[in-house]
Amino acid sequence: MRFFCLLLLALLQVSCGGHTTRVIDTPETRELKGWQKPYEVDGQRYRPLRDHQGFSQRGVASWYGKKFHGRLTSNGETYNMYAMTAAHKTLPLGVEVRVTNQRNGKSVLVRINDRGPFVAGRIIDLSYAAAQKLDIVAQGTAPVRVVALGYPHRKGTKTTYSEPLNYDAGSYAVQIGAFSQADNARRLAGRLRSRFGRTDVSISASNGRTLYRVRVGEFRSLRAAEIAKDTLRNGDFPGAFVIAFD
Repeated sequence: MRFFCLLLLALLQVSCGGHTTRVIDTPETRELKGWQKPYEVDGQRYRPLRDHQGFSQRGVASWYGKKFHGRLTSNGETYNMYAMTAAHKTLPLGVEVRVTNQRNGKSVLVRINDRGPFVAGRIIDLSYAAAQKLDIVAQGTAPVRVVALGYPHRKGTKTTYSEPLNYDAGSYAVQIGAFSQADNARRLAGRLRSRFGRTDVSISASNGRTLYRVRVGEFRSLRAAEIAKDTLRNGDFPGAFVIAFD
């Protein structure tokens, strides 16, 4: 069953394909793209992977076809039952995977562009075309192995894969507070500058009010930023959270 509303809705419950879905939007996840955010389906929470490196999984594959042909997938594409695509609950969208039918040894390459299947015991939902190549259309399901390959780049008949996309590398800071008075924000930033080296006061509007957000640090990895966040939370700033800069 499909999860078409993932990119469009946050903090709202909707019924998609018969399932009640909700994107989890918190201060820690607010800077993530829609498809990277944790989400909940029928009370079960899922946390999308940031990296596909080394991913391998065994379980049951199913497939979907005419009922969803022409509808939107979770990454905003139009579902084409004749294309080599699939739905997975947590793999990064856009990653190509090799799916091998454990009964007959047949394999296909499919690109993950949707979320699902939200049926107990199933790990991947294949397009009709992919299921047909694996000879599982008639029985509906089959035991498979799924191996993530990477982000495909095709030139003629040759396919290469980029290195696993690493969401850890980047530019991060930790937000420790938001103030309605600029002087309060600047005083706090000044007090912490010697400790973190860089402090910023970002000005933004929220519900008709101007807010001055204090952000500290200049971290080049998510891990380093989260370590600093945990230290701040255990100290004077229990509401601290990580933000990412493009």
